[in-house]
Amino acid sequence: MNKYAVVRIGGRQYKAEEGKELLVDKLVDIKGFETEVLMFVDGEKVKVGKPVLKDVKVALKVVTELEKGEKIEVYKFKAKSRYRKHTGFRPQYTRLLVEKIS
Repeated sequence: MNKYAVVRIGGRQYKAEEGKELLVDKLVDIKGFETEVLMFVDGEKVKVGKPVLKDVKVALKVVTELEKGEKIEVYKFKAKSRYRKHTGFRPQYTRLLVEKIS
């Protein structure tokens, strides 16, 4: 069976599996970012934190410090007033490798 953990990084929750990569929002402090383990599943055994698990650690390695996502287009339009606006942006991400869950 699979071994995975649900972790909180930068205020969002991600499912972390050993050997897989996570695409998280850009981390400002790469050296000292915190990961809180909220849930751990090992086959049939499930541990749920209240709110976090202290004894489970997730080892993460930064693969790419800055990676740009797909461009997001935003259009604004108001009828009968000739108001049209177009903006867009590309979100910035950090790619992390889950080395070990222990």
